[in-house]
Amino acid sequence: MDGSHDGFRNNYFDVDCDSEPTDVGSSRQTLPVFRNAERTSNDNGASATQPAKGNPPVDPLLRVTGAGSDEPVNVPTIEASDSTFSDGSDLHEGKYFNTKKDLKRKLSDIAMKGNFEFWTRKSNRSLWVIECIDPNCSWRLHASKIVPESTKFVIRKYVGVHSCSLLNRNANHHQATYVVIGEQVAPQYVGVEKGPGPKGVQTFARTELGAQISYYKAWRGRKHAHTLIRGSPEQSFHVLPSYFHMLEKLNPGTVTRIEVDGESRFKYLFLAFGVAIRGFRYMRKVVGIDGMFLKGQYRGVLLVATAQDGNGQCYPLAWGIVDSENEDAWSWFLTQLKEIIGDTDKLALISDRAPSIKKAISTVFEKAHHGACVWHVAQNIKNKFKCADIMGSYWSAVNAYRCEDFTGYMIEISNRYPRVAEYLENEVGFEKWSRCHYPGLRYNITTTNMVESLNSMLVNARDFPYVALLDVIQEKMSKWWNDRRIVAMAITTPLTPSRESELRPHFAQSNGRHTSQLNPITYHVKGGELEGVVDIFNKTCTCKEFDIDKLPCVHAVAAAHHAQVSVYSLVSPYYTKEYYLLAYGETIYPVGSQS
Repeated sequence: MDGSHDGFRNNYFDVDCDSEPTDVGSSRQTLPVFRNAERTSNDNGASATQPAKGNPPVDPLLRVTGAGSDEPVNVPTIEASDSTFSDGSDLHEGKYFNTKKDLKRKLSDIAMKGNFEFWTRKSNRSLWVIECIDPNCSWRLHASKIVPESTKFVIRKYVGVHSCSLLNRNANHHQATYVVIGEQVAPQYVGVEKGPGPKGVQTFARTELGAQISYYKAWRGRKHAHTLIRGSPEQSFHVLPSYFHMLEKLNPGTVTRIEVDGESRFKYLFLAFGVAIRGFRYMRKVVGIDGMFLKGQYRGVLLVATAQDGNGQCYPLAWGIVDSENEDAWSWFLTQLKEIIGDTDKLALISDRAPSIKKAISTVFEKAHHGACVWHVAQNIKNKFKCADIMGSYWSAVNAYRCEDFTGYMIEISNRYPRVAEYLENEVGFEKWSRCHYPGLRYNITTTNMVESLNSMLVNARDFPYVALLDVIQEKMSKWWNDRRIVAMAITTPLTPSRESELRPHFAQSNGRHTSQLNPITYHVKGGELEGVVDIFNKTCTCKEFDIDKLPCVHAVAAAHHAQVSVYSLVSPYYTKEYYLLAYGETIYPVGSQS
């Protein structure tokens, strides 16, 4: 199935029915027991409660027959006194509401704040009659449509004064539904990623609405608030094609893909902003890839590919959502990634050692070099061999620039833990984790920390519907691009701040070194723990630090001083202010409302 954005069914990943918490409290509200009342059906089939036959109450709000009269009985005006109390609302006869739903929401809010309950005397599409649950109370409301074909409701009759006992005032009433709670608390989730948790919703209901609710109802209310603000998962799938279309329109060069299965059900998605694709030319060609499990209704895994800018910050290149971290999903994602970054022997891909990633990389990228995240390798060593005391030698071997130094550290490891040495050499492979043995160019990037930082950034959005999650990603990236552009414009040195700080100690350490010229481009630098031979034209040094990091080592700085060459001319352009500014020179624009 191709990656067309059109026509996939609203039938997605299998729903995990166990994702909702167990109802630790009562999730069902017990309806009040009314004196002399029984349950009947109203005009539209909904259940309503009305007095039992044989004992009809006198209801001044409804038409009654008798004494030859078929007219509504006038309601006497009742004012609050020592034995009565007002519901404290601004309702009045003749007040209009756009819909019956708006009216019901208003009454639920009034009831919760006033700690009283009402029951529905009669309800259909054109009428709503409610009364206080105390049959002896005077509080009641009668509303109906303005005209039959309208959706607007108007209050026809209203008595806003209670004459019931305080025993009937209840903070745990059935008007405090999870829908009402969700609607009330929803504004607290606008513009934030996390917002109140279920306990926070319970506190909100108690302090702001005067309602005591269970943890489970608070959880459902929070979920409903999320849906109101961010849309439902089903709505998210429905608007995804149009959302991607607008992203492409507002951000030229943006690449989006949607993959569906044989039954037109959603399978995978891919997103790479055009701004990031163009900016990658100013990045070192090292890309970290990793995945993060999502926690929404349809689960899935968020895949990320990111580079690192000249200031040492993550530079997100591409995003994907797949069903799971399997070889097919990774192969599909990496195929899309390959289309935007290419495949050359100058490209390095860094990941953990998951078999699905390893196999997918070897299948999709034929020329690029794959490196293992050295932190994950370290965790595997500690978990598999229980030898935390050897980790110092491991990290020294990881960071060794020269192979002779690396060999010395490996001998230390082999003498103490021969199985660990065998694992590093044969199962992992020196070329995957050792800086000096790596066949490509990975600079000083040895872990997938740049990807992990993105995962941490999105931890509060993991349960969002997919479009809402992509909105968070776009918002974060837009902010980063703007903030870093401002920083780049304010830089007063030739290099980015982090590289300038890294190079500055080399200047101090180069003082006192004895430098001699061997030929027009080669210099011999003595002094310190290690001497070096520097080629200022090819930008190499026998210490190998200059070769791998592409930042002048102490020897290169000394050679540049002797040759009266600017040290900055020996620095990789990827570390310069110019490249940093070019990488963030454009803007990422939001889609806006999908309603």
